[in-house]
Formats: sequence, C-alpha cells, structure tokens
Amino acid sequence: MMHDKWILGFIAALCTSAVACQKTEPAPTESPDSVTQSAKPAESAATAAPAAAPATAQADTAKPTTATTQLAVGDAAPPVTFKLQDGKSVSLASLQGKQVAVYFYPKDDTPGCTVEAQGIRDQWTAFEKAGVQVYGVSLQDAASHTAFIEKHKLPFDLVVDDGSVTKSFGVPVSGGEYASRHTFLIGADGKIKQIWREVNPKEHAKEVLDAAGVSSAPASQAAPKAG
Repeated sequence: MMHDKWILGFIAALCTSAVACQKTEPAPTESPDSVTQSAKPAESAATAAPAAAPATAQADTAKPTTATTQLAVGDAAPPVTFKLQDGKSVSLASLQGKQVAVYFYPKDDTPGCTVEAQGIRDQWTAFEKAGVQVYGVSLQDAASHTAFIEKHKLPFDLVVDDGSVTKSFGVPVSGGEYASRHTFLIGADGKIKQIWREVNPKEHAKEVLDAAGVSSAPASQAAPKAG
C-alpha cells in the first residue's frame, strides 16, 4: 500500500509540473510573413505622402501671377486708345493739355448707371466751359452704348471696352462683364489728378467738377433732363 501511494504521489507531481510548464510557455510570435504583410500599408502611406507635393506645386503655378494694376494719384495715365460707340478711336495721349474724366460703370441703362450718366448730362454746360472731356466706359457693345446715348440724350461718348481699358486702369470686373463704378480725373499734364473708388451716382458729376476746379451749375441753371 505504501508503495502504491508513493507511485500515485509521483504521478501527481509530474502532472502538476506539466501544467505549470504549459502556463509559462511563451505565446507563439507572428511569422515573418505576417509582420511584412501588416507593415505594407504603413509603407504605402509613407510613400504616398511625397506624391502629394507635385499636386500642390501645380496648384500654385495655376494661380494668376500678374497683379492687378493699382493706379495712384500722380501716376501717368495709361497709354490706352478708346474705341467709341460710333466706331471712331481716340488715344488718351492725344487729349493731353485737357482735363479728362474717365468713368467706369457696370451696365448701360441700369438704374444707378442711368442716374450717373444723367447727372453728367445735366451739368454738361459746366463740363464744356471748363474743357473737361468725359468718357464713360463699360463692357457692353457699340449697339448697347448707342441705344443708351440716344434714349437719355447723353452729350458725351461711351467707350466700347473689350476688357483692355478696365485692365489698364486696374478696375475690377465682376461676373466677367460688369466693371466696378470707378472714376479717374486726369489732369492737363496727363497724370492722375483724382480717383474715386466709391461713387454716389447722384452726386458724382458735382464731385468731378469740384475736383477739376470748376463750379457746378445751380440746380435751377442745370441743363434740363431730356427724355
């Protein structure tokens, strides 16, 4: 009996050791193949990052590189030639010796543009006496300008601009066809005398005459509105 107990105890000790060995045995590590496979996405992401650089460079080169002209008082007037509604042309340089008002407006026969043009028309006697030449500039065609002149009896010419005149004066254009309401008064010396980048259409004729050193006519003596 003692012999049997000793054998049973020895067997129990062996089993306990086997269990302990199983618990302390380290877990199997990943195979080299599985490590390589899991690393591949990270490598792809790392190599994809530099590829984005050329796209950024392309976007930068696509941006406009030419800055918009920004004229200032005292600058020489741009050497432009005006194409008028009647097909004639006038170079700005040929007008040196006279004061010239070049006013840009969005569109023929629209409310603000009509008020502005009528204001100049109603003070035309004062402009003529002072020898101030006036040219309105917008991006509509000759037929539109002619109809605008005839409808409102405008006594001055309108410039048919293909975009080159507005660009030369640095006037912003919205929607590809509407010039901003800016005015440039050019002195007899051919230099910019005054610039308006904010214009009140109703009062603008008086502002230009005052800047030109000419008194505008009282309302009672202004030329009557036609049409």
